[in-house]
Amino acid sequence: METIAYPGGVTLLALLLYLLTMMNVGRNRIKNSIEAPATTGNIDFECAYRAQMNTLEHMVFFLPSMWLFAYTMSAEWACWIGLVWVAGRIQYAIGYITDPKKRAPGVIIGMIAQVTVFIGAAIGISKLLLG
Repeated sequence: METIAYPGGVTLLALLLYLLTMMNVGRNRIKNSIEAPATTGNIDFECAYRAQMNTLEHMVFFLPSMWLFAYTMSAEWACWIGLVWVAGRIQYAIGYITDPKKRAPGVIIGMIAQVTVFIGAAIGISKLLLG
């Protein structure tokens, strides 16, 4: 049962990252007088908004893949790969917010991690299905 804590901890970190990006969007919305529902009008706001939304878009793919990998392959490896994903997403968000041209390294790190857990999950599920 304690192995569930590994991907659980990564899930909490991913959610914390998302919460922080949400708060940054709200802060930028107020600072730059961008009234809802507008999502354009100031480059700083737009970068914060895209960093948040892109993180959400990737979480939808990453989190289920990581949990399936943890269940079918290894909870510990899911944790380590998940931590790489979180680190990549942090680098992505910081890069995007400071200069959109600096977002690529974080995207690449995150994509490698999420594709890894997806492929691992697909192998693990295949093994379960094939007996």
